[in-house]
Amino acid sequence: MKHDTAGDPITGVKWSRRTTRKIAEQLATLGIGVSKNTVGRLLKQMKYRLRVNRKQIAASKSPDRNSQFLYIGEQRQRFADQGLPVISVDTKKKELIGAFKNPGAKWDRQPHPVNDHDFRSEADALAVPRGVYDTRANRGSVFVGTSHDTPAFAVDTLAQWWLCEGRQRYPQAHEVLILADGGGSNSWRCRAWKKDLQDRICNRFGLTVSVSHYPPGTSKWNPIEHRLFSQISRNWAGQPLSDIETMLNFIRTTKTDTGLIVTAHLTPGDYDTGIRISNAEMRELNLVKHDTLGSWNYSLHPNQNVN
Repeated sequence: MKHDTAGDPITGVKWSRRTTRKIAEQLATLGIGVSKNTVGRLLKQMKYRLRVNRKQIAASKSPDRNSQFLYIGEQRQRFADQGLPVISVDTKKKELIGAFKNPGAKWDRQPHPVNDHDFRSEADALAVPRGVYDTRANRGSVFVGTSHDTPAFAVDTLAQWWLCEGRQRYPQAHEVLILADGGGSNSWRCRAWKKDLQDRICNRFGLTVSVSHYPPGTSKWNPIEHRLFSQISRNWAGQPLSDIETMLNFIRTTKTDTGLIVTAHLTPGDYDTGIRISNAEMRELNLVKHDTLGSWNYSLHPNQNVN
């Protein structure tokens, strides 16, 4: 179940791509005889819910979707067996900083007045929260930028995570697995994403970086969505993010009964958009596509000629 669970980053509702009948059949192979109705009751106790039809229709479908899910599960297990880090990355919804309505409700003596329209021009800043979720340690790190969500920003947050937490938690690690969506600043098509991983992670730290992308229309299965982002949204529900420090404080105080701990960092700096990587630069990458769906699964190794 752990590799077949998805969730809404706002409500925290979870679901599985397996039916109750299939779960019961799999339990039967392990010598556990239960009916599909019993499975349904147990799932409800674990806060799973049935998905409505509109949730089941992906924006785009790929014939390789199931194969990729199976391969991601194998990769996660392989890295876990070796004691290597498995991190899930993504950018949370951008937030207007100022007197703006935040969805949700909170207990208070009186309502908090906010602007009647969400105009970007009236915001003190536009916060870009980029998250790194360590699936094995149940630890989250959120790096809040105030510029653009670019590949350079995405990789800089990975470098900060490794310096602040990763290398202390995994001192013997020589490789890291990154689980990412298929689009955005970490798109599998994005040359700058791969170039920056090579220069700023592999060559700088001597790490091999393996990346597995979720198929189109399946970003909700990325663990960071329902294990980190949804918990942050719950923590600040109904609370205007009046300034950056308020936002950082809500992120840092996000906790769960399962032991989630979250750190938050302000990541200032301007990140330019539209940076292009030439064919010659791409040929310099020490990139190896995996035998299974190589466009979505690949590894970058440190270049030997880099001091």
